[in-house]
Amino acid sequence: MDAVHHRKVVVEGMLRAEVSLDIMTADFKAMLVPSTGVDLSPGRGRDAPSIVQRLVRLAQRGVEVRLLHAGVPSSAALHALKKATRTKGGLPGGLTIRRCPRLHAKAVIVDARQMYLGSANLTGAGLGAKADRNRNHEIGVWTTSGDMIDAVSQYFNRLWEGEPCEGCGRADVCPEPLEEPRL
Repeated sequence: MDAVHHRKVVVEGMLRAEVSLDIMTADFKAMLVPSTGVDLSPGRGRDAPSIVQRLVRLAQRGVEVRLLHAGVPSSAALHALKKATRTKGGLPGGLTIRRCPRLHAKAVIVDARQMYLGSANLTGAGLGAKADRNRNHEIGVWTTSGDMIDAVSQYFNRLWEGEPCEGCGRADVCPEPLEEPRL
């Protein structure tokens, strides 16, 4: 899949969200998101906005963005989030980020009409926003199947609302279920 992930999932999917964008990922980094046609070879695309900047812009346009991830965002992602809160007085109201340390699923649901379901995390290596030799070997499907999207959306919503938190047994690493990043 390689660079196809970047084009299909990020450029043609996430960046074109009009109403909602739900993201599940184990790993959340400040992946650079060059536009279509940008050279992804080493040293190119460094001036591209990060995924954090892109998510902030989507939320400012009125898109409800919900990002559920497993660990601590990369330092670059945290820096970009902090920068967004300083310059805008906080994250836009439509952007919410929560953490669930047991999450390992990867999905992107765009406007409840399109979905990526696969192995790629929200990282440059995972979603193909890096040069060929720096990409992970990922696989996934892009679908418009309503039944499939509904099933994954229901799962996402159960996790988002903390349904499994009470019996999770991970209070040692998650003292505040579904905590949002401290900026």
